Amino acid sequence: MAIALQTLETLEFPKVRQHLARYTAFSVSREMALSLTPSVDPAEVRRRLRLTDEARRLLDEMPDLTIGGARDVRPAVGRARRGGVCDASTLLDIAATLASARRLRTTLLKLDPEAFPLIREIAAHLPLLPEIEDVIARAIGDDGQVLDSASPKLARLRAEVRTAFNRLQEKLHGLIMSHADALQEPIITVRNGRYVIPVKATHRRAIRGLVHDQSASGATLYIEPLTVVDLNNAWRELQLAEQEEVERILAELSAQVGDHADAIIIGVETLATLDLALAMARYAAAMRCVMPEIVDAPLSPDEPPLLLTAARHPLIDPQKVVPINMRLGGPFRILLITGPNTGGKTVALKTTGLLAVMAQAGMHIPASQPSRLPVFKQIFADIGDEQSIEQSLSTFSSHMTNIIRILRALEGEPVAENAEGSIAEHPTAENAEGSIAEHPTDERTITANTSPEAAHTDRLPALVLLDELGAGTDPVEGSALARAIIERLLELGVLGVATTHYAELKAFAYATPGVENASVEFDVETLAPTYKLTIGLPGRSNALAIAARLGLSPALIERARASMARQDVQVEDLLAGIHRERNAAAAELQRAAEVRADAEKYRERLAAELREFEARRDEAWQAAREEIEAELRQVRSEMRRLRDEFRSVSVSRQWLEEAERRLQEARARLPETPPGKPAERVAVTTAIEPGPRPLRPGDVVRVRSVGLIGEILSINEEEQTADVQVGGFRMQVDLSELTREKRGYGKEGQLARLIDESRGISIPVPRDVSLELDIRGWRAADVRDRLDRYLNDAYLTGLPWVRIIHGKGTGALRQTVRDLLKDHKLVASFSSASATEGGEGVTIVRLQER
Repeated sequence: MAIALQTLETLEFPKVRQHLARYTAFSVSREMALSLTPSVDPAEVRRRLRLTDEARRLLDEMPDLTIGGARDVRPAVGRARRGGVCDASTLLDIAATLASARRLRTTLLKLDPEAFPLIREIAAHLPLLPEIEDVIARAIGDDGQVLDSASPKLARLRAEVRTAFNRLQEKLHGLIMSHADALQEPIITVRNGRYVIPVKATHRRAIRGLVHDQSASGATLYIEPLTVVDLNNAWRELQLAEQEEVERILAELSAQVGDHADAIIIGVETLATLDLALAMARYAAAMRCVMPEIVDAPLSPDEPPLLLTAARHPLIDPQKVVPINMRLGGPFRILLITGPNTGGKTVALKTTGLLAVMAQAGMHIPASQPSRLPVFKQIFADIGDEQSIEQSLSTFSSHMTNIIRILRALEGEPVAENAEGSIAEHPTAENAEGSIAEHPTDERTITANTSPEAAHTDRLPALVLLDELGAGTDPVEGSALARAIIERLLELGVLGVATTHYAELKAFAYATPGVENASVEFDVETLAPTYKLTIGLPGRSNALAIAARLGLSPALIERARASMARQDVQVEDLLAGIHRERNAAAAELQRAAEVRADAEKYRERLAAELREFEARRDEAWQAAREEIEAELRQVRSEMRRLRDEFRSVSVSRQWLEEAERRLQEARARLPETPPGKPAERVAVTTAIEPGPRPLRPGDVVRVRSVGLIGEILSINEEEQTADVQVGGFRMQVDLSELTREKRGYGKEGQLARLIDESRGISIPVPRDVSLELDIRGWRAADVRDRLDRYLNDAYLTGLPWVRIIHGKGTGALRQTVRDLLKDHKLVASFSSASATEGGEGVTIVRLQER
């Protein structure tokens, strides 16, 4: 099954092919462009579009890429295959074509196989025949002459020819010098392939020889002297021998070409296929085209399979064409366009059909993204007035004949076509010698539906385009026929676009499921169409408004309005009001879009500034924290040294005063808490108390080096260290620094009490922690650290509970928050807020008691 040629002619696809052919580089690809036809195989359509897309990307990387000096040598190669002889210039063309194929193959096979799979697949069919190139290059010069080096015999014969020629010339020059008075002119010339001298007729007996010619006046005879006849004969014999050797060499070269005829023909057609792909890419770039998405129809009920955004007719001047937005399928399958004459209804109709044909032919379409199309098994178009005087067909009869043919084809009835009515009858192009292109990528044979998907074309939709439906007859009967035809098209399940002037069809489209109104706008102020297509609103009659604008008497306008049916007047007034409100809404939407764009711009700038501030704050906090930890390590080391000294010497008042002095010096070296994020209060104290039994995980202990209480998480017996959870911090400390909580100080507690009574060195507890944390708009990656810091601050401040505001949205942010809360040591429980407090958009977190 193929799309009828009549449809392609109606949609002016041949003109598009002519424009495409201008971008080809040689005759074979030009023929392929001019005979390009759309496919009805979805797999093949997708393949063609991908090939064009690859070619566009290839030209972006290699703008100067061409097929080189390729020629259509298929006729000559076919002749050589049948035993014919090619002349020297033709053999040079064959060698040049093979060289172009070799260079292009080398270039294309170096491409990324993932980025250019189709081009590489096609390039693999280009022949590599360097032996043919070399043998032709050794035998034939750039001027198209067979070289002396083509064979030893030819070299010898040409040397003998030159010797014989020189002898002949010397003899003739001697005769000229000795018989100057008998010659008309002292020159040597040629007659009938023989060298002669011009002798005066009155002196013919002075030089004996053969007369080959005479002048028009008879005064001069061209005589070959008998003394040079043998020399002339020898020279001619050598020339004939030379010509025979040349013909033998050409025959030998032609035989070698004939042995590789199939590969060379495939190479020419592969070059043409690649050149056509490059031509499609250049055309697409020039027309600012996009690759449409090919979808399977139907999609979801609300998603139209045919969607064209800012579609432009490719044959209209790009400076004048007005883009249209077209959609079909989904909520409706038939679009009914109304509006004034010359308003753009027919252009919208042709644009829809022509872009569908271009896409199925593998061409990118002049539109914007998103654009998508299904593959249509048939496209029918009844556009324009095809009335015929010879067939006695009126405008109405012409339209009805076409519509009847379309309906019969859709219903599966056989339809008689003339010899040019179907692409299926388009013959595969043969070359001048009768050889048929057999290359699998030949665009002329690419419409053959060989994929398994082609066997199921009955499942593909059809597209019907009807211009001026029901026109050319009585309006009442015409509108009734139009309604009946539209209802039948709905029953057949096709997608369709129709144009009409009948006002009755506006109400029909509004009331009929599957049919939608559309209109082309008209500017009453300028009395000119805007060519903009509006889907969802029927066109309104502008006759009275135009008449008033042109100066018709207001009284006549009112008389005409009064003669109209009241219902028609109300409908027109209603449509006018809807159009005004729609234009106002469009203007408001435009202003809102501009405001939103400005807001987004400021939002992005503020977000960038916030991220920069947080980065600087985090960096400062990290630096301060590292400095504090370094000082704490220094203090711990000093405390261990003091403890060791305490154990090794007897305690005296003087020694205790010295220890206190050293501790004060250590405190003095510890800096104040740097500004930045709030941190836990960390007091530096010490307490030394032996335990009655070994410590184990779960024990509540005091970390003497920092004076805080925590819980042992795990113990490493080898290294004699323990992991202790202290508030929101996890610390690794020596076992010797831990004592159970609520134990007496004992004998060694005097030093600990002395230190506790002194003013400690601490990091201040955070202040002014809010009960709520609003994280709406945060990225999930930022939540963990920032929420953890907030919970630590809230716990240290003593808050019993907090509210996390994350919003509802998709639920991803809420899930991230609750996953973190499940394992957090400071969280006792959490739950969603009540409906009045935010419901699922807010999580209430209850903190552990201190």
